[in-house]
Amino acid sequence: MTTPLTDGRRQKTERSRQRVRAAVVSAARDGTALTASAVARAARVDRSFLYRHRDLLEELHTAAREPTGPTPAHGPTVTQASLQADLANAGARAARLATRVQQLEKRLSHALGEQAWRESGLGAPADIDEHRRTITQLEQQNIDLASRLEEREADLEAARAANRELTRALNQRG
Repeated sequence: MTTPLTDGRRQKTERSRQRVRAAVVSAARDGTALTASAVARAARVDRSFLYRHRDLLEELHTAAREPTGPTPAHGPTVTQASLQADLANAGARAARLATRVQQLEKRLSHALGEQAWRESGLGAPADIDEHRRTITQLEQQNIDLASRLEEREADLEAARAANRELTRALNQRG
């Protein structure tokens, strides 16, 4: 049994639902924002109304994913997802470019500093490249010698282990 009060409430809810659907269609057609707040404001309902009626909220989200505005005769359609992807890509590119600019600024600063150092007469001696080559050669020799030392230490340890085994074998026989 329904009462006139219950019937009136149902009718009001249905009118609000129709206004929300009309606001979603209108916003999608006009290309305006398809957000819960914007649609609720256009339909003259509280935003919580959309959250209580999940089917309307789903319609809103579906419309937000669809292309906005009139469909062009040719060319790609624009969706919210494609715009968000473009924005994310642009943000990543901007970050990469900012990093590259910092690298180039650092290199330029270093080059200008070297140039100022040389022009001041306080720069490094002309034979610095020869010294650097010598340092590189000595470092390589050091690495080679360290490698040889490790090999010899391993051989020595192996010989000591063999010697211990032989000594143990002789002691056990006699």
